[in-house]
Amino acid sequence: MSRTVHDDGTGTPGRPADGRAAAAGAPGTAAGDLWRERRTTTAALVTLVVLVAFESFAVTTVMPRVADVLDGHALYAFAFAGPLATGVVGMVVAGTWSDRSGPFRPFLTGSALFVVGLLVAGAATSMPVLVVGRLAQGLGGGAVSVTLLVTLARAYPPVLHPRAFAWFSAAWVLPSLVGPGVAGVVAEAAGWRWVFLAVAVLVVPTSLPLLRTLRPLGPPEGGGTTSRAQARQRVLLAVLVAVAVLALNLAVELPAVPSAVLAALAGVAALVAVRPLLPPGSLRARRGLPSVLTTRLLVSGAFFGAQAYVPYLLATRDGWGPAASGLALTTAALAWSAMSAVQGRMGHRLTSRDAVRVGTVLVVAATVGAVLTAAADLHPAVLVATWTLAGAGMGLASSRLNVLVLGYSGPGEQGRNSSALSIGDSVGAALTLAVSGVLFALVGGAAAAGGHGATSTGSDPVGVGGFVAAFGLALVLATLAALVAPRVGVPPTEQHHPDHPGLPDDAPATDRGDAVRS
Repeated sequence: MSRTVHDDGTGTPGRPADGRAAAAGAPGTAAGDLWRERRTTTAALVTLVVLVAFESFAVTTVMPRVADVLDGHALYAFAFAGPLATGVVGMVVAGTWSDRSGPFRPFLTGSALFVVGLLVAGAATSMPVLVVGRLAQGLGGGAVSVTLLVTLARAYPPVLHPRAFAWFSAAWVLPSLVGPGVAGVVAEAAGWRWVFLAVAVLVVPTSLPLLRTLRPLGPPEGGGTTSRAQARQRVLLAVLVAVAVLALNLAVELPAVPSAVLAALAGVAALVAVRPLLPPGSLRARRGLPSVLTTRLLVSGAFFGAQAYVPYLLATRDGWGPAASGLALTTAALAWSAMSAVQGRMGHRLTSRDAVRVGTVLVVAATVGAVLTAAADLHPAVLVATWTLAGAGMGLASSRLNVLVLGYSGPGEQGRNSSALSIGDSVGAALTLAVSGVLFALVGGAAAAGGHGATSTGSDPVGVGGFVAAFGLALVLATLAALVAPRVGVPPTEQHHPDHPGLPDDAPATDRGDAVRS
């Protein structure tokens, strides 16, 4: 028997807990009333997002110094791609687990792993040990990310989804303002280790209020649509994806030719393994839900793959410290939150398809600026400005890609499709970081060895050509995302809304939200 979750954490038997059914059961209820009924749940969710956002900015800001202190420049990209790779396993497990029994236990387990990973990373005495902690952190973080999406799908009606995602993006504003600066100050005053350890201490009290909300969210009517055999197969495929991505990152430790061979084999293995974890037709960009996942994979790869090198370039080429080099991350996050707020206010007056189209084009323009900054030795202010544009594009595209996935998902598919969305997010970023790491080592190392276009970080020169290669890869992915974006279609939840402009009578069936669900 399903239950409706109230803000006091209780449930009423016999009433639907799923957001779609809840909205259908009260057609005359204003969206504002529905939103106020969930303000305590929203506050708990947003608080957790604030902490996750701070951790993201803080770690990205101090990682150049960590690489210096632990002599781990060769594993720099691995430290970012590793948690994204293991996060895929956490996402697959949490998605199926949430569809079968609700999000409570997956969230609790994921939070515990996240904390353990932070503690290991904070206590690391070498870069390999820090990477191990990051892997555990990614495993737990992947599970948590999926359970938050499932909670949103189950506890909020579709009309509130754009507003909820706008609040999630707004939760990044304060961390974007103070996160890089605070991380820089902490790293300089108390040491970089406290950037990891402080977050670990704060996760526990932040998660406790949300547990009361999650506990009543049991399985949806009919349970999940994935059998136990299929679930085991999906976990094995997720492990294969993670291993392939990790092998791709380890390729930077090999000589040029073996490195290129291993990178090619691992990349192909990752794509083959991830295919069954996504809706059928995703890698072919089939219209509807599959193209939503493809666009997410590409645009996330472009943005996060390039963003890891933004503070790195500012630190190595321009000599900016940890606090100053995080400026581009701050302005990008502010732009992300601002544009997400704009799309949230517009609601169904702005179609999700149009928002994704515009957002991906802005990311293309930003990656062009990043390439030119590195290649032409432009002023660092150009990189800060262009990366702010990238944040604006992601604010539009990312929020509405989330909305589209929930719009295409039935009650028994929310966990699986939410995990597929997060998988696309992480695999896109992890593969990009891995490949860019190989390119950075090959191109940048060759340039530095020849004394051409080299900068200094610690005692080792870093070739500027490596930054050009990393940003160039991001540009290719962003361009592909912009080409696929028009194929995301219109889900059922947007087709009949009074503010929605509608579709022509001869629109393809897949554009009307009838894409295959898996």
